[in-house]
Amino acid sequence: MIIDFGINWENFYTDNIVGYIKSLQETPFKLITLIVDLAIVIFLIYSFLRIVKDSRAWQLIKGIVLLIVITWISGLFNLKILNWILTSIMNLGVIAIIVIFQPELRRGLEQLGTNKFTKFFGIYKDLATKTKEDIYKIVIASIELSKSRTGALIVIERDIKIQDVISSGIPMNAEVSPQLLVNIFEPKTPLHDGAVIISGNKISAAACVLPLADDSDIAKELGTRHRAAIGISKESDSIVIIISEETGKISIAKDGTLIADVNEEALKKILITNVVTKRFAVEKKERKNKIREIREKLHKEKEEKVEEKINKEETKK
Repeated sequence: MIIDFGINWENFYTDNIVGYIKSLQETPFKLITLIVDLAIVIFLIYSFLRIVKDSRAWQLIKGIVLLIVITWISGLFNLKILNWILTSIMNLGVIAIIVIFQPELRRGLEQLGTNKFTKFFGIYKDLATKTKEDIYKIVIASIELSKSRTGALIVIERDIKIQDVISSGIPMNAEVSPQLLVNIFEPKTPLHDGAVIISGNKISAAACVLPLADDSDIAKELGTRHRAAIGISKESDSIVIIISEETGKISIAKDGTLIADVNEEALKKILITNVVTKRFAVEKKERKNKIREIREKLHKEKEEKVEEKINKEETKK
C-alpha cells in the first residue's frame, strides 16, 4: 500500500512537473520567478524553524517528521494496517498542525502587524549601528567598574583575529551587556581574573590570558593589567580598556601605547572613532570602489561588443 494522500502521482507528475519544465524551456524568464519563489519559500521555512526552535513546538516538529518517515516506510514494506492508520492520521494533519502550533502562529501574525516585522524576517539593525550600541554598553560597564574600583581588562578585537587568546579563556558567545561585563569582573568569582574578549559583536570569552609587554615598554608604577593590555595591543590591532583596581582610573591601550586616565566622554570618543568610524568608512569606500570597477568593466565590454559588431558589418561589405 503506497501513500497517495488522495493524489494520482502519475497525473500530478505529467501535468505539473513535466508541464512546468516545458514552459521553462519556452519562456526562460520563468526560471527567474522560480528561483525567487523557491528562495522565498526556503526563507519562510527557515524563519518558522528559527521561531519554534527554542520552544516546545520543536519537539513536536521532530515527532511529525518521524511520523511521516514511519508512514512512508509502512507503505514501502506493504504494512497495510499500520499504513492505513498512519495515513488516516496524516489526512487530519493540517488541522492538527494549526491546533498544535497555535501559539507560534499567533506570535508570528502579531509580529507581522507590529514594528517587529523586520526582526521576524531576520532583518536586524545594520552592523555599524549595532557596534555603536555595543560601544555605549562597554562604556557604561567601564564607568561602573571604575566607580567601584574593580579591576578589569576588556579587549575589543578589530581586523586582526586573536583566536589563540580567545581559546585560552572560557567560551561565552554572549550578547554585550553592561550588567554581564560588570558581573564577570566581580571579585572572588571564577571569571574575574583575566581579560574579556569582545569579537564580532559578542562577548567571545572571559578569563583570557594576554601576552605581557616587556618591562622596558611601560612605566614601573604600572601593574600586570597594563602590561598585558599593551602586550596584546602591540601584537594585534585590538583596543584594550583597563580599569585600575587601586585607583579606579580608566586607561586605553592602542597600537602598543597607553592613554592613561580617560574620562567617560574621551573613552566613548576614542572607541567610536577607532572601532566604528574607521572600520565602516573603509568598508564603505571599498564597496564603492568595487561597484565602480564592475560598472567600468560592463561599460568596456559593451563598447567592445559594439566595436566587434561594426567590424563584422564592415567585413561583410
